Amino acid sequence: MNEGDPKAVAEILHELSTTSHVQVRSSTELAVQVTKAAVEEDEKRIGDGRGPLRRRTDYRAVGSAPRSLTLTPWQVIHTIGLSAASARQGAGRGLAEHWGSLRYVQALEANRGRYLQLSSEGRDLLRFYKATQSGEIGTGFASLLAENIVRSRYPDHSVSVIPADVALKAGWTLTGSGNGRRPEPLQRRPHFFVEAWQPGQPSKILLLASKGTHSSSHQVHKQLSTASAHVESMHIGPYGTVPYLLIGTEIPARESLALHALEKQGTSLLQTPGEESGADLDLVLEQDNRVPDVVRPAERRETTIPGFQVLPDSYAWFSIVLARTEAATLTAFTGGGRPTAQYLTKEQGRRHFLHDTRTDTVKLRDAKHAIHGIDFVGTDHVYRLNGTRVEAFSGLERSLYEHLHYGRVNEYRREVHDLRGQWPDRSTSKQWDVVSIRADGTVMAIRLVEE
Repeated sequence: MNEGDPKAVAEILHELSTTSHVQVRSSTELAVQVTKAAVEEDEKRIGDGRGPLRRRTDYRAVGSAPRSLTLTPWQVIHTIGLSAASARQGAGRGLAEHWGSLRYVQALEANRGRYLQLSSEGRDLLRFYKATQSGEIGTGFASLLAENIVRSRYPDHSVSVIPADVALKAGWTLTGSGNGRRPEPLQRRPHFFVEAWQPGQPSKILLLASKGTHSSSHQVHKQLSTASAHVESMHIGPYGTVPYLLIGTEIPARESLALHALEKQGTSLLQTPGEESGADLDLVLEQDNRVPDVVRPAERRETTIPGFQVLPDSYAWFSIVLARTEAATLTAFTGGGRPTAQYLTKEQGRRHFLHDTRTDTVKLRDAKHAIHGIDFVGTDHVYRLNGTRVEAFSGLERSLYEHLHYGRVNEYRREVHDLRGQWPDRSTSKQWDVVSIRADGTVMAIRLVEE
């Protein structure tokens, strides 16, 4: 590929818009191998004097798991960008933070069988960004698979994937002060909350722990065994009852990607005792200071262990936390600033979004584009890809953006839920070479810029 060759860049954009597949593997044998890896790790920990990890051990193969996901590489990049928008506590303030997912525009390609794999460019990145790449790509695929699984089970619900660290900071301190080391359960946390919801109704919640590796399937087993410790630290309702997904993305150097998944099925309904309707999501949250303890049943009496727990009398509060954290993620994706700050507490990073930082190549929340006949509001970025100017745009459908801009979370959820199944799924448009529109109303698009 020659630098500055417009045709080469056009080929890259074409590849980003081409539908491909990703294998999904879930089986009893996978669960057995993960348990074996957990036993091996705990034996080493006991030998080192650290003791075994607390883990969830009730995982099984995913019921009715899809054999593969069908998507475009651009959809994955869109999801990575959205996942990182508020989690980095400052997305939209700086160019690199807001557009971090664009590092993967040349990382993925389809093989002859139309299954996704790393491109030569993606393999070259391993020398410098191996851990970051596996984590971020793993996050994107895990989010998409979790959405697919949960939507298939609750087709009359909308589904949101919410960064757990950002949500938890509304109620708990996640980092220690001074030189004291926090207990391991407080250091290992689920990566996302997956929320299946209907407007005005109590939500269904499950946990998601995601991992990614460039190594072999054996390393996937080890990572999923560690993921079982991440979900053990978080409890919604009684101890050990919240359902969860463990998803590991295997990213071989020269073979197709594969997603490995296990789960504990169940239902955790955020229904406050005596209340049939959901919480008022427009209520502004103040920072809470909760004790990081979990009540665990024992034979003679209950014991308290380190961790995070939401009991029924706090379900309304937690529903508001989740919805407003999602609102912060969506507004951060459009450009951040004060529209995002209103949804975050101090510990969640409110101050990072109180002031806008502009650059010559970026317009924050004042870019407006019609894509597939739908008006979107968001942020533009013009840069060079292999020497050729391209423009990227991230935004939210105009009326949905206005609801969130003015703090109307209830109205946003009512309207976006009504739009389920109506968003166009075409991966290109007349004005844009590559397009991804998600069910949450966000768009990410990219196109060549005429010199």
